[in-house]
Amino acid sequence: MSEEEIAEELGEDRSLLLVDDDVPFLTRLARAMEKRGFVTETAESVAHGKELAERMPAAYAVVDLRLEDGSGLEVVELLRAKRPDARIVVLTGYGAIATAVAAVKMGAVDYLSKPADAHDITNALLARGGDLPPPPENPMSADRVRWEHIQRVYELCDRNVSETARRLNMHRRTLQRILAKRSPR
Repeated sequence: MSEEEIAEELGEDRSLLLVDDDVPFLTRLARAMEKRGFVTETAESVAHGKELAERMPAAYAVVDLRLEDGSGLEVVELLRAKRPDARIVVLTGYGAIATAVAAVKMGAVDYLSKPADAHDITNALLARGGDLPPPPENPMSADRVRWEHIQRVYELCDRNVSETARRLNMHRRTLQRILAKRSPR
């Protein structure tokens, strides 16, 4: 999408709230989004993000899922309540289907795994209902799909290891070992 097309898509209100505790990433992203025509406000915590969302709800937002002082979903929920038409994208370095579902249920329009660049984020913010993303270049491996399913059930069981193990018909210690490992690529 060219800069002229982006400017046309943005409309009158170009306000963008960026919430991330990775300060260098936040600074680079803010600069890149300003070059694309957004008017950015940045926050490094859930508390500051909620304060900005309360004071001046932005038309667009990019919120990190895990912040040092809590979950970015709190900011998503508040912003959605204050401004139902806001276009919100959730970013995370800990991508899992269960958290993506939670983010979308809270009102996010998209969910991107880090590292996501300004181009990906802009496309996600400006995508409209009928737009389908292109098919993935690198689809998930079978091991990753298994891991995602386990994470989803774990989240649905309120992060209760014993209940998750029972529902998956798996030994509790085996499940604990799987949950302690990083996600497969």
